[in-house]
Amino acid sequence: MRRRKKSGQRKLHDKGRKLRRRKVAFRQQRQRFLIVCEGEKTEPNYFRSFRAQADVKVIGIGRDTIDVVEHAHKLQQKAIQSNAGYDQVWAVFDRDDFSADKFNRAIQIARNNAIGAAYSNPSFELWFLLHFEIYRSPLSRKDCEAKLSKHLGGRYRKNQVGMREQLQAFEQQAIERAEGLCRSYKFHNPARDNPCTTVYQLVKELREQSV
Repeated sequence: MRRRKKSGQRKLHDKGRKLRRRKVAFRQQRQRFLIVCEGEKTEPNYFRSFRAQADVKVIGIGRDTIDVVEHAHKLQQKAIQSNAGYDQVWAVFDRDDFSADKFNRAIQIARNNAIGAAYSNPSFELWFLLHFEIYRSPLSRKDCEAKLSKHLGGRYRKNQVGMREQLQAFEQQAIERAEGLCRSYKFHNPARDNPCTTVYQLVKELREQSV
């Protein structure tokens, strides 16, 4: 003679199935990054090399500092309007020969619009250099490229691929050196703080998402 299942047992089983379905429904989604770069190849090549467990969109527009930030803001707003906003939006640009006012204003515009400013003074190559040693005296872009060529054992060329793969073993040292440089300026004036780079902040965010 078959025994009937008690109603309490059936309810417990059904309840368990609902809990399992709910757990799957609320699974954490991948973060979405938007990175807009001043350079068209050097910076995009570098950031695209991160194997992140995130959706990372990298764009190189070949424009000056403020244009980079404004373009990032435009894409940020467009994504929000289409209900596909980014978790993090970053603008990557250099001091180079841009006026102090334009450079500092670009950083302020970024901050006012919740955009990360990964800037470098004098140039993005400073971030590469910090993988090898600390620099505290003012540098030019040419200085950075010449010193980088010596460390790499061959002429450094802009836009070359594979830079992160070459430097990754020293990445943590570069982060610590860049943080130290930023702390060394008692009164921050990004256009005057040479050498200085905040690229490490974006790198740390991507590393947290990396496989």
